[in-house]
Amino acid sequence: MNDRANDQTTHGNGSATERLKQLIRIGIALTSERDLSTLLQRILTEARRFTNAEAGTLFLRDGDVLRFAFAQNEVLAERLGEREMRRQFAAQPVSLRQPSLAGYVALTGRSISLPDAYGVPKNRPYVFNQDLDVRLHYQTGSVLVIPLQDPNRDIIGVLQLINARNSGGEIVPFDPEIENLVQALASQAAVAIRNARLEELSFKDPLTGVYNRRYFALRTEEEAKRHARFAEPLSLVLLDIDHLKAVNDVLGHRAGDEALKEMAQVIVSNSRSFSIVTRYGGDEFAVLLVNTPKSGALKYAQRVRDVIERHRFRHGPLTVSVGVAALPDDVLSSDELVPAADRALYLAKRLGRNAIEVA
Repeated sequence: MNDRANDQTTHGNGSATERLKQLIRIGIALTSERDLSTLLQRILTEARRFTNAEAGTLFLRDGDVLRFAFAQNEVLAERLGEREMRRQFAAQPVSLRQPSLAGYVALTGRSISLPDAYGVPKNRPYVFNQDLDVRLHYQTGSVLVIPLQDPNRDIIGVLQLINARNSGGEIVPFDPEIENLVQALASQAAVAIRNARLEELSFKDPLTGVYNRRYFALRTEEEAKRHARFAEPLSLVLLDIDHLKAVNDVLGHRAGDEALKEMAQVIVSNSRSFSIVTRYGGDEFAVLLVNTPKSGALKYAQRVRDVIERHRFRHGPLTVSVGVAALPDDVLSSDELVPAADRALYLAKRLGRNAIEVA
């Protein structure tokens, strides 16, 4: 066997039968995931695991553009930080009117596999755009681009994997046999994304766009089971807007609604993608921090409180009172999380508001 053949057989994971079993297990897991953000992250993780890809990006189609949905690239994340990396990707939606790898796949439904992204022949109907590589000082080698096509043959997005690596860490072309399995995974992913989007509509607060109390209850139950099984920590941060009633009384309920929507946007933009931001009550938000200990929850609460205090809200300054509770640091079961965080929140309000208290 020559070196290249050896490269392509070593960067796969196990036999074809074992890969198929993995694919079935992954498909079941994807279709049972309700949260869209968590689902997108898992799709990308599993696709990279199948292919030993160094990095990957998921785009979702929005009319004539592909919008960045999720990216995984440890090289860039370490250099730039996770938040800055995502900002860089999100800043450049892919127009389907301009030639590109992802755009071509989104329009045609045909996959592309390139051993060298910089070596696209001139007679191809697509090009590799080097702008991101140049701006971020990154080197793209092999590329595999797969359509996310649902059973109705609608292409809802694109999965792009970058730099397959063999057992020695060298960049190699993507294995054609693995490519077929990734295409099957992408088909399962498309169904899961469509279902998650439909379900998400029933789990969102219509005013603020964040999750509602029903979804919060379901996710708390799921995360409690995960804690019982894997001992992963779970934290809850309750935030109550201080003196929102004054905004309603002076400026009217429309201004109060706008303040709520703006507050939700500030909280979401300063939360990790897999944190569960919920409108828990009239002017109260609950943020479920998955796999986060009490110390991490407290740092998050301090950061968000400070950002809100500095933020220039349209109808004047606002602050929040915050209560923090964690499993297993403060309580022994998920049923106790909300009461514990609520007691801490009440104390924060009683002590003068714009403060953080812990259970």
